[in-house]
Amino acid sequence: MSNKEFPFPPLSTASNGTTPVVQIKQSTSVLPDFLQSINLKYVKLGYHYLVTHFLSLCLVPLISVTFVQASQMNYQDLQNLYLHLKLNLASIIIFSALFVFGTTVYIMTRPRSIYLVDYSCYHPPEHLKVKFSKFMGHSRLSGDFNESSLEFQRKILERSGLGEETYLPEALHDVPPRPSMATAREEAEQVMFGALDNLFNNTNVKPKDIGILVVNCSLFNPTPSLSAMIVNKYKMRGNIKSFNLGGMGCSAGVIAIDLAKDMLQVHRNTYAVVVSMENITQNRYFGNNKAMLIPNCLFRVGGAAILLSNKSGDKRRAKYKVVHVVRTHKGADDTAFKCVYQEQDDNGKTGVSLSKDLMSIAGNALKTNITTLGPLVLPISEQLLFFMSLVARKLFHAKIKPYIPDFKMAFEHFCIHAGGRAVIDELEKNLQLSPLHVEASRMTLHRFGNTSSSSIWYELAYIEAKGRIRKGHRIWQIAFGSGFKCNSAVWQALTNVKPSPNSPWEDCIHRYPVQLDY
Repeated sequence: MSNKEFPFPPLSTASNGTTPVVQIKQSTSVLPDFLQSINLKYVKLGYHYLVTHFLSLCLVPLISVTFVQASQMNYQDLQNLYLHLKLNLASIIIFSALFVFGTTVYIMTRPRSIYLVDYSCYHPPEHLKVKFSKFMGHSRLSGDFNESSLEFQRKILERSGLGEETYLPEALHDVPPRPSMATAREEAEQVMFGALDNLFNNTNVKPKDIGILVVNCSLFNPTPSLSAMIVNKYKMRGNIKSFNLGGMGCSAGVIAIDLAKDMLQVHRNTYAVVVSMENITQNRYFGNNKAMLIPNCLFRVGGAAILLSNKSGDKRRAKYKVVHVVRTHKGADDTAFKCVYQEQDDNGKTGVSLSKDLMSIAGNALKTNITTLGPLVLPISEQLLFFMSLVARKLFHAKIKPYIPDFKMAFEHFCIHAGGRAVIDELEKNLQLSPLHVEASRMTLHRFGNTSSSSIWYELAYIEAKGRIRKGHRIWQIAFGSGFKCNSAVWQALTNVKPSPNSPWEDCIHRYPVQLDY
């Protein structure tokens, strides 16, 4: 739906929140033209409120009638009611037993609540910052790129949405670069252990208390695994359930959360730690295939560690509760499968190729994902509007555009994977979001670059640092990844959330949001 079709400001607009009223001069004896003066935004809100609370509103007259009838009962009526119940004692006992049995079964089989106690994002040291001039200078000095490729990288950097303070690993600051197994391990250790040390310090949870460990990293999978490196570093217990996810792209962070959530449903009274990261050291492309050069310009160092719990006692100190995880996989389609593809170029140099069809494939994956997610999160009013629009178009062949559900009615905050400027632009447009809704994504891309699966956690940390999350607010994390996948995680705030100590935005949040030039 374009602004021309729906010319009213979004719910979260930074303006005064009202639609301009057309002033019409009339005599005092004539009523004002309400069609011109009324703010239809509030009519829509009223409609949503009415439909959402329809059942509650229907209960009001029923409760009122019951109360009036009860107030008119005298002693004789109460005695007759007692005798009636006494004569039907067997039926009452059977009903009570069935009620207790059913309640017990429900309590025993319902899914456990999974809480996000806290999380930590890795903040690289200052000496790893890479300005555009340094990036281009080192690219030229490496001798691997021709003039056309250098110019292409320069243009990508300028249009990418990245700022001058993103980070590259130590080995790529050297001339020539030092990509090796040893330096890749160093990068992995710095990111994983940096995030985990901060997480354990902030939560006072001991590493030996962790019962489940899930690590995701797409492009670096050494032996022993990254999860084994963590177990060894922190001397975790021998019966820990550990998992190492590789090759699953930038949306693997949500997959890791889903896996940890399912494991916590099975194993009682324990903690799960999820570590989401990517490794760049061995995965920079040193060739001249332009489709493979784009990741060089976008991907930067970053990682996050997340502590989940199924302990009821942790609800008091937890930040969020898991509400939904919805995963969409388009890998059965060959075009989608190959749109993000690691391969060798004609000269035998390895890189990740991005297809020109990437955005359209991401759009189709998003459509499937939100079709599944919508009924779980949207108010019934939005679902009715969508259904009526569909019926009008399909059955009555009405020439109207499809109704796009207003996801702002379901979520207060959006964490869109900072995969690149184009990804954020398209989701802002297609989901009809305001600049405020995508601010966290744009600023994360500007400050930290594309940190792959961990970017959605830097974005959540940004919203927390701005003090915007209140108790009951719902957060939608959405990420895209190779395969091709689109995955969503929905969280609900359990308190007015404050940023944790050593937040990645702690030293710079006062400078954001910044004005972007593109």
